[in-house]
Amino acid sequence: MERDQLSKEETLAMRRRLIGQSCRLFYSDDPVKIVRARGQYLYDETGKRYLDCISNVHHVGHCHPDITKATAAQMDLLNTNSRFLHDNIVLYADRLAATLPQRLCVFYFVNSGSEANDLALRLAQQYTQHEDVIVLDHAYHGHLVSLIDISPYKFRKLAGQKEWVHVAPLPDTYRGIYREDHPNPGQAYADTVKDLIDDVHKKGRKISAFFAESLPSVGGQIILPKEYSAKVAEYVRSAGGVFVADEVQTGFGRVGSHFWAFQLQGEDFCPDIVTMGKPMGNGHPLACVVTTAEIAGAFTDNGVEYFNTFGGNPVSCAIGMAVLDVVEKEELRENATRVGAHLKNLLTQLHSRHRIIGDVRGVGLFVGIELVTDREKRTPATITAAHVVKRLKEEDQICVSTDGPWESVLKFKPPMCFSMKDAELVVQCIDRILSDMETSDLKLENEDV
Repeated sequence: MERDQLSKEETLAMRRRLIGQSCRLFYSDDPVKIVRARGQYLYDETGKRYLDCISNVHHVGHCHPDITKATAAQMDLLNTNSRFLHDNIVLYADRLAATLPQRLCVFYFVNSGSEANDLALRLAQQYTQHEDVIVLDHAYHGHLVSLIDISPYKFRKLAGQKEWVHVAPLPDTYRGIYREDHPNPGQAYADTVKDLIDDVHKKGRKISAFFAESLPSVGGQIILPKEYSAKVAEYVRSAGGVFVADEVQTGFGRVGSHFWAFQLQGEDFCPDIVTMGKPMGNGHPLACVVTTAEIAGAFTDNGVEYFNTFGGNPVSCAIGMAVLDVVEKEELRENATRVGAHLKNLLTQLHSRHRIIGDVRGVGLFVGIELVTDREKRTPATITAAHVVKRLKEEDQICVSTDGPWESVLKFKPPMCFSMKDAELVVQCIDRILSDMETSDLKLENEDV
């Protein structure tokens, strides 16, 4: 039976009454009510079309017909508890294994990036028999209690830092302690982790894991300096710990040149544990942890069974395989490389025309523009960034969001079908908005960040 559609006002009123207010909407002052989507486009209840630069979850495009077909076909045949023997889970694991270094060969399927990161933490602590974890400043790894504990982005607003959690400087070569003029920022930032390990040992504690996104997202669309991860892994392993790469935001070809963002750190670098999530199911809840046989063996040897009722179910795995098929068939990695480079080049041209643009950075379809009120001081232009986002939505029907410690970075993580024309439109509109602001002499207070 077809339901009558609520008006936008009715939906908002019911949401305020029924849904927790900490579950915030995009554009909370005037939310967009989305009723359908296709590819890189969203449509509201009036039929107005929005260009989506936000939804990295919908990796191969909203409502891709191949994904819908695979979902319906498997749902019509079987979906059951993953503890029954079935082909899909092993076939999907085999497909994923083909994209990874050979030593990453044991898979655990779960339902969300938070579940994946929580399990990765358990694997690391069980294998090493150590408790302490090193994370990057401003990191976010999920909403479970265990992950809030290792997410400075969250715990600084809540109960604070636990004794077993240690925070290393974010390797940000734009506004970090070692910047673009440093001869070897990768080594310099890695040495801060080594110093942190030494401090931990002086306290009589031991490291279980270094836990980091392969490209820090909440930290501000950060591109890690070369050789950073390999050197950190060397130091962490020497201390008896393991290296966990969080690919929940960045995996499955988003960087274009590689399938996984950790591979940007060089062919010889391989994490001990990798977590993946958001884009895996193109909007369906699907996530995974992959690790080595040794780490998986230690987890098995603890004598406690691990099972996940829905993780790796036949429908989820059918969807996961369909996503891989579309990435290959539509050459979406190549598209990310080509369109991402074009987007970054156009934004770099804007950088030369608008002094409020402090930095343009990114790889593939993972791109950020950092806005500043003063290029020399690199003062975050938080209010300006919010103003640009608002105008893009209201005037151009383009959905963009902000990130970074001061919400001063415009971030682009669109569906991978994002086109050259889409990139050109977005940059044209940003250029117009920034020019308008300069013409009207809009002044923003530095203290407002």
